Amino acid sequence: MMPVLVSGPKKGSPDPEVLRLALRVWAFQCVRDDEGEFAARKDVEDPPEEVAVALAWVAKHSIKVVDMDDSDRIRRALRALSTKLDGTASADNTFRRMRTVLSNALRYAVERGLLTVNPLSRIDWDPPETDDEVDFRYVPGPELMRELLEAVRAQGPRGEHLHAFFGCLYYAGMRPSEAAALTKRDCKLPESGWGELILAGSRPEVGAGWSDDGKSYEVRGLKRQARKTTRPVPIPPVLVKLLRRHLDAYGTAPDGRLFRAVRGGRVRSTEYTEVWHEARREALPAAEVHTPLAEVPYAARHAGISLWIKAGVDPVEVARRAEHSIAVLWKFYAKQLRGQQHRANQLIDDALNLRQQM
Repeated sequence: MMPVLVSGPKKGSPDPEVLRLALRVWAFQCVRDDEGEFAARKDVEDPPEEVAVALAWVAKHSIKVVDMDDSDRIRRALRALSTKLDGTASADNTFRRMRTVLSNALRYAVERGLLTVNPLSRIDWDPPETDDEVDFRYVPGPELMRELLEAVRAQGPRGEHLHAFFGCLYYAGMRPSEAAALTKRDCKLPESGWGELILAGSRPEVGAGWSDDGKSYEVRGLKRQARKTTRPVPIPPVLVKLLRRHLDAYGTAPDGRLFRAVRGGRVRSTEYTEVWHEARREALPAAEVHTPLAEVPYAARHAGISLWIKAGVDPVEVARRAEHSIAVLWKFYAKQLRGQQHRANQLIDDALNLRQQM
């Protein structure tokens, strides 16, 4: 968005990629200075020459905060937020998140007396509609998921350690950030039968330059929930056995986490993604490896939720276990849910016929 909030001629402006690098890595990202305090990286280190030139240019041409009280500028900013670098539309969730950041910045400007009102409140503008529905052609079914999980386990020590991690994504419908935060005290793992996970938090990756303590992740509550909210998720016996075996083999990190990096830190997305990609190469037919089928680890969560829907689980319960609203569940899984209507129709038919026979 920042590159559109400038004034003056475009002649002499930096290359767009250099400008984005300068803003993302040097202007907006913080590092610790010699006294241990956080400061903009450009104020602690000397940036490369082309980055320094880009920073000088954007400092000279950026519009003033008071000039944001202009509908045309706000609309340009919103259009930028709603468009990815390749020109396609941003996902709805991405747009809403970035719009919230912009709104918070403008509200702070109001608080500081630089604007009289938040100009976003006066703009009647919606982003182009996007189709966020999961493409089920590329969601692995139960048989392929079993093969993928086995291909993960077959990759030696790291694969064996992450076998249950991917099992949590599939059998419990967990997000990777939730699995990364799973602790032993969150697990109820009986010797037989179904167990339960009491999910209480997540550890999303944010990058060391974007966190308050310089770590590459943040400790948060569940997504879009109050800090202390928990989500109980029943888990089938196959996952109970996976987790019991994992705990027997690896124990936990000092803070009780089940899954961790070699040195005990958060298991990184680069690590589990590399393991997943190798599993795809082993489990998928050669013709499918270069398709979007099971392309990312998150596909395991989609596969698990899809399985619940196909099994006939009440959509309200599916939404609760997946921590979705009903509206979001329908948005992403509409085809699957519509596909279950024949079962509902049959139940209604059966009930009507029974009444008629009485």
